[in-house]
Amino acid sequence: MEIGHPDYSSILGRQVAGTIDRPLGSVHPLHPDLIYPVNYGYVDGVFAGDGEEQDVYVFGAPEPIRTFCGKVVAVLHRLNDREDKWIVSVDGSRPDREEILRTIAFQEQYFMGELYESTDS
Repeated sequence: MEIGHPDYSSILGRQVAGTIDRPLGSVHPLHPDLIYPVNYGYVDGVFAGDGEEQDVYVFGAPEPIRTFCGKVVAVLHRLNDREDKWIVSVDGSRPDREEILRTIAFQEQYFMGELYESTDS
């Protein structure tokens, strides 16, 4: 499979706000063996390739939250799915590549993807 190089320059660094529908510690609604080690939700009013609101993994909140406002610091481009996952930081920190990949592996292990990161701090 050939990997394209999408341009995420209009997304990386963008400030976004949204809703958490699967808070840290919650169980996946269809797969009870998947426990969310990170807050997971969507950007209000922004729609992804699957026709649903854009999914995000939210870093920098050490407890379950209901809403978020933060900066997109990376995009996980799924090669075998119709949607990407945005990585958002709500506390101004910049999770490193290994931390992002390790944290989202609970769900992303079932997909092929490439992580695109912002080059700014």
